[in-house]
Amino acid sequence: MTKIYFGINNCWAVKRWPLPEEWADIYRKLDIKEVQFSFDLLDPRTSANALEYETARVKEAAEEYGLKIHSTFTGLAAYSYNLLGHPDAALRADGLDWYLSALKVTRDMGVKMTGGHIATKSVNDYSDPSRRADADKNIAESINVLRARAKSLGLEAILWEPMPVPRETPWSLGDAKELLKSANQGEGVPVRLAIDVGHQCTLQGPDGDPYEWLTELAAYSPVVHLQQTDGKADRHWAFSAHFNELGIIKPDKVISSIEKSGAKEVHAFIEYIPPFEENDQEVLKNVEETVKYWKQYV
Repeated sequence: MTKIYFGINNCWAVKRWPLPEEWADIYRKLDIKEVQFSFDLLDPRTSANALEYETARVKEAAEEYGLKIHSTFTGLAAYSYNLLGHPDAALRADGLDWYLSALKVTRDMGVKMTGGHIATKSVNDYSDPSRRADADKNIAESINVLRARAKSLGLEAILWEPMPVPRETPWSLGDAKELLKSANQGEGVPVRLAIDVGHQCTLQGPDGDPYEWLTELAAYSPVVHLQQTDGKADRHWAFSAHFNELGIIKPDKVISSIEKSGAKEVHAFIEYIPPFEENDQEVLKNVEETVKYWKQYV
């Protein structure tokens, strides 16, 4: 039987409860012990003094409120960038620098894994087979740099999240399986997946089935992101009564699929991303409902 650790990515707190003790206190009240830290709450390239100060505050808050930060992860801000897939070499190097900074902040927080959105190819690069091959080569070279640096910092893995856009490899099941082979050549920490159950919305057949992804690949995905979705778009809805009526994600099927994969342990994190214009108290209510709902199963 798979050991499933349940927690919440703290992206829901962005701009609303930005202080470490604020979101940590909410976790304590919800009796949640596991956190995935979103870099939307702390850009890893913040000025050095502010970064050192805030990283220490995050660690102190986690200790004071009895939380474990399992991993760090890209948020909406970094997802807006091409990062390691940028067609301009200078900005591609800047994307690599962003991730090198993320590795160091992760180490300074006492956390062992980081990752998320890795690279987006441009339309022109993706459309041309020769340019696409060059882009993939550049991404692979950058990943090897990150794997080596992560190892030197004492990290355990880099998490690569399959995305719902073809230009953001891996997209399909086949892409993900190939990535696990190609990205783990040579020295450095392993690359593992971070499967999101809402990212199959642009695919068809088995590729479009979140439970098939979990059954086939949860054993290679130490992190699974949970969101409620109707399967038509990357919704990142809460698991509230309202959205559960609209959604296709069922906790019992998620757990069963993970167990079928043969995974020994998985850290399952809610990734609820409320609209910025959502009422603040409604956001908090949705977080509370989501936790209550999932605690019936995990």
